[in-house]
Amino acid sequence: MADLSLWASVLAALLGVLIFCYGLSSKKKATEEEPGAATTTTTTTATVADNGDLGLRNIGDDVIIVGAGVAGAALAHTLGKEGRQVRVIERDLTEPDRIVGELLQPGGYLKLIELGLEDCVENIDAQRVFGYALLKDGKSTRLSYPLEKFHSDVSGRSFHNGRFIQRMREKAASLPNVRLEQGTVVSLLEENGTIKGVEYKTKSGEELKAYAPLTIVCDGCFSNLRRSLCSPKVDVPSCFVGLVLENCQLPYANHGHVILADPSPILFYPISSTEIRCLVDVPGQKVPSISNGEMEKYLKTVVAPQVPPEIHNAFISAIEKGNIRTMPNRSMPAAPHPTPGALLMGDAFNMRHPLTGGGMTVALSDIVVLRNLLRPLCDLNDAPALCKYLELFYTLRKPVASTINTLAGALYKVFSSSPDQARNEMRQACFDYLSLGGVFSDGPVSLLSGLNPRPLSLVCHFFAVAIYGVGRLLLPFPSPKRMWIGARLISSASGIIYPIIKAEGVRQMFFPATVPAYYRAPPAM
Repeated sequence: MADLSLWASVLAALLGVLIFCYGLSSKKKATEEEPGAATTTTTTTATVADNGDLGLRNIGDDVIIVGAGVAGAALAHTLGKEGRQVRVIERDLTEPDRIVGELLQPGGYLKLIELGLEDCVENIDAQRVFGYALLKDGKSTRLSYPLEKFHSDVSGRSFHNGRFIQRMREKAASLPNVRLEQGTVVSLLEENGTIKGVEYKTKSGEELKAYAPLTIVCDGCFSNLRRSLCSPKVDVPSCFVGLVLENCQLPYANHGHVILADPSPILFYPISSTEIRCLVDVPGQKVPSISNGEMEKYLKTVVAPQVPPEIHNAFISAIEKGNIRTMPNRSMPAAPHPTPGALLMGDAFNMRHPLTGGGMTVALSDIVVLRNLLRPLCDLNDAPALCKYLELFYTLRKPVASTINTLAGALYKVFSSSPDQARNEMRQACFDYLSLGGVFSDGPVSLLSGLNPRPLSLVCHFFAVAIYGVGRLLLPFPSPKRMWIGARLISSASGIIYPIIKAEGVRQMFFPATVPAYYRAPPAM
């Protein structure tokens, strides 16, 4: 039986590749972008008032970073270690209190080590995470991260987001050439098409300007500066309702838990030695009202019956405690407008559904790519040459970013229930496929964890799941109805993944060597 399953998987993967290639060729015309089709947006740049010598106005900064969240703080420390003079302007330097950005995948932890920031998960009561538990209809399966080839310290980490960010801010501020200050950036300063710096308000309300050869915008998912640097197409497929469960134990210790609930997934993972974060996904952009009691009723009547019995009482207690938080789940493909003197990073640049906890891994990976690109440059003052060179950044980041982005969007749709029978068959097929273990679980989990960022491997596994689902329908005896559902399942799978891949960019995702920027060399600066 195991041999049969293995051969079925190989055949499914090959068929998946053929189906994918056929779909790409048939959709080629639809996926081509028209030149000059970028949408017109209201920019948030301000023109530099005078054309005097910028050297007289520059206080000596090499880089200005807008925002000191995960991306901004990590980037500040990284560039500071490289010897750059860095100024960071953050709206609020007090400890953030968020309900996402709390789980760092093993791939992200490896990037943290590469950046010399691994000690930022120490002394914050961070919990080690060794994989996921998937639960559906009373059944469960454990999906462990494939960590056998790594050092024993390598695993996922989960924690309070604010504690992690404060540790990184402290580490960045400890460098003599990194300066953190509290202020609100109101606009980018532009002169002849080049970003020269920022205009901002200090905590006391004083309006100031700061100048640097390179301004990197990392002001998060609600960025008010991104419109002049990219074409943002933000989608909000759902919202998270967040709770904290206290003094209880998950069914599988040191694992994140994903419940394939109705209508959409529920997540549980530890954020300290005594606390478990619960995130209830609510489809759409509206959630039940907290103030009039609708939310409490929804959580108790719809969600609570689907929660594992081991944590049911703690879940009810958390609801009655009343500290219920909500936030929209945003996704936004990277669509940059290369602009001399400026760069976007973090959630201001690219977002994906937080179901898979991949955001911090993408951000840290992007920082490693940018650091390596900037390392050979003595100075950053030739803005046009630097801008052209940094187009390489958008190509080199694709393997990690596109794999995690595509997987997040696809899994959210697969894991959500649907009135469409074919979609529900896909959901069940995914659960059963992952439950097979071995290569069937290790492959997808290594993609999700950022340990194996290979887009083609993702596509192969995705269609292997779809064809595995068709096999379940046709065995032991096919019928016209089952064959029809199987055909719709393949069509549904294609309809899920093709739009995500199109948004990510087929050429950059699968054929990066054909992109001219791939061969850019560092400018003589």
